[in-house]
Amino acid sequence: MADAAAVGGDNPYGLMAMLKEGDFVSRFVFVALMFMSAISWYVLITKALDQNALRKQADAAEKDFWSASNLADGVARLKGGDDNGFRALAADGMQSLDHHEKNKGRLTENIDLHDWISSHLQRRVDTINSELSNGMAVLASVGATAPFVGLMGTVWGIYNALVRIGASGQASIDKVAGPVGEALIMTFIGLLVAVPAVLGYNWLTRRNKGISERVNYFAHDLHQALLSGARVMAKTAAAAAAKK
Repeated sequence: MADAAAVGGDNPYGLMAMLKEGDFVSRFVFVALMFMSAISWYVLITKALDQNALRKQADAAEKDFWSASNLADGVARLKGGDDNGFRALAADGMQSLDHHEKNKGRLTENIDLHDWISSHLQRRVDTINSELSNGMAVLASVGATAPFVGLMGTVWGIYNALVRIGASGQASIDKVAGPVGEALIMTFIGLLVAVPAVLGYNWLTRRNKGISERVNYFAHDLHQALLSGARVMAKTAAAAAAKK
């Protein structure tokens, strides 16, 4: 029964006791860690959903776009409008080709078709890759700083313990158990916030790399198709990226 009480809400040295009896610094550190945890989980979940959507778009582009009779029909088969990065990439490529053809007299003297299309496709590829990296800095920052925020609470708790010892003139357990327990709780919470952020960052980074490769492969094949009217594809490379 005593053990149950220690674990439950009657524990005088638990988390609830810390929040109830702690000072401004300990409460601020706890709130900061909870905010960091919430935002890191939000980024992790939303990024995973965005990546899943992009992977489905890549599968659809591989299946529907290249099986079309022509590029215009392939673009029409891809759903999602500008939210579909692969559709936007194909549409940009076709628009650049059309613009170059309509302005041959002015453009071909300075920019050949290869460079013109390549620059437009690369700009869209960079946009997609930039969107993939959105939020990653948040996870990296939380993973790097959360242990130190928890350590700040730890140091403050130990300081309070030393103050109580000095004020009481004796180092009895009842004088130091509360502040030391508070310090250990802050350390644990800091690690609990940091570990998922670091693991999530590494996981999402690996998935981003695979998606970025698929975008680059699609842009490469599209570039060839716009110039020559045919697709020359490195199937082994594309297959390897699709597995990531």
